[in-house]
Amino acid sequence: MNSVVLTEVIGGVGVITLNRPQALNALSLEMVRELTVVLSGWASDAAVVGVLLRGSGRVDEHGHPHGQVHFCAGGDIRFMYAAAISGDLSIDDFFTEEYALDYLIHTFPKPLVAWLEGITMGGGMGLAQGAALRVVTESVRMAMPETRIGLFPDVAGGYFLSRCAGALGEYLGVVGPHLHVTDALTLGLADVHAQAASLPALLDGLRHHAVVSADDWLSRVSQHAQTNGLSHLPDATVTVHLEQINRHFSLHTMAEIEASLLADDSEWAQQTIKQMAGHSPLMMCVTLEQIRRARSMDLAQVFRMERDIVRNCFAIRKGRDSETVEGVRALVIDKDHQPQWQPARLVEVAPASVYAFFESPWPLMRHPLRDLM
Repeated sequence: MNSVVLTEVIGGVGVITLNRPQALNALSLEMVRELTVVLSGWASDAAVVGVLLRGSGRVDEHGHPHGQVHFCAGGDIRFMYAAAISGDLSIDDFFTEEYALDYLIHTFPKPLVAWLEGITMGGGMGLAQGAALRVVTESVRMAMPETRIGLFPDVAGGYFLSRCAGALGEYLGVVGPHLHVTDALTLGLADVHAQAASLPALLDGLRHHAVVSADDWLSRVSQHAQTNGLSHLPDATVTVHLEQINRHFSLHTMAEIEASLLADDSEWAQQTIKQMAGHSPLMMCVTLEQIRRARSMDLAQVFRMERDIVRNCFAIRKGRDSETVEGVRALVIDKDHQPQWQPARLVEVAPASVYAFFESPWPLMRHPLRDLM
């Protein structure tokens, strides 16, 4: 049986390949644990100067690449659904260990490069945004679309979204638009761009000329990106609307944001309303609060806050009554795309129901992420 995480050391660089292509490399608990073991070991291994993290694609019966490579489509939401329905406590382990892994990447003592192709969403963004250098390719499709399934942009989404300019973080978290290579770069969610097909050449270069230091590794990737960059970048789709985003998404409540968008007859505003129409009103409100609180928090505090919120996603209303379970059911399980949100409209969301998600189930000394500094 193939490992869900493949590793090798090439020329002083530890190369990690997420290897669950049939699920678009969505993170399972097994993957999280393997990644944690590998990175923890490499952190103190003198033979490893830096790290490259990438995704895998499907192969045909002869082992040849077949179709698009994807970095990581997020967490395994089918597992979350089944665990929440059955009362499987491993769902708690998954979120605790996933967040601890993401924190490890953010604070990793050696330069970690994320090579981003195809779908890079949710939990994939959690892996990518902590990297020292984020390389985006022509196929990248980036998003934090969690409100669509009755969740919120976790995995430190509160941290990296709230650091975007103006009210971009609120917009990206609440609406969850898909971002292409130019969007990722202009929003500060990526650092450089390169052709996806150039990755083998980068790895071959390591085989012939090993890197000798952390700076050498980062310089090698930056130079590779300059040489193998994309000849054409598509027009930005988000920052061109920055004035409107700031005007609408800086308002105090989601109900006010919705009303303001409805009063804006521009094509962009109407499209934004259309995108929000299928999302959980409750979790859009939770997300707005999350991003605004996170702006004044450090990374460890954000992870602890998000661990509290995600616990409450499955604890305030349990089993099939959970907003998240209902969202996953409608989008992935039954695929009827008719989620029965509670409440059904933004104006019906009570502030107290939002604040309840931020109440920690644990005292700090017993918090599952208490060791994050």
